[in-house]
Amino acid sequence: MPYLIDGHNLIAALPDIDIADPNDEAQLVVKLRSFAARTRKKYTIIFDGGLPGGASTMSTASVKVIFAASQRADADSLIMRRIREKTDAPNWTVVSTDSAIRNYAEAKGMRTMTSQAFARALQHEDRPPETRGEEVHPASTADEIDAWLAAFGDCGGDD
Repeated sequence: MPYLIDGHNLIAALPDIDIADPNDEAQLVVKLRSFAARTRKKYTIIFDGGLPGGASTMSTASVKVIFAASQRADADSLIMRRIREKTDAPNWTVVSTDSAIRNYAEAKGMRTMTSQAFARALQHEDRPPETRGEEVHPASTADEIDAWLAAFGDCGGDD
């Protein structure tokens, strides 16, 4: 299932990227590329204010990056146009904080997600396993060791 993402909405929802940073878009694209590699899904992300506008050289096979040419359109207009033009709308998920965009997408049969919900998924995937509550190297208890020794005997050899 491909995703259509309102880029600056998503940046504003992420705690580790500052919207005032001149490299905020590039930071998000790097994060999204890594996420795409793990999820094996396709993402189209649209940002406001790119010159000259259009597809960016930051695009990859799984993450398409588009900047709205500020003199002709903004990201919201481009997202709305893409929603309108999709012939496979039920296959898409639109990510935006803007309720007008989400409502329009839902009316066209698309799934929607808030930028905050997507940011949580993106942040959850970026944390190392230890911080997700998983034991990477679980320690054996004394009872477990005794059970293994009883089952297999003392295989070591300090002869």
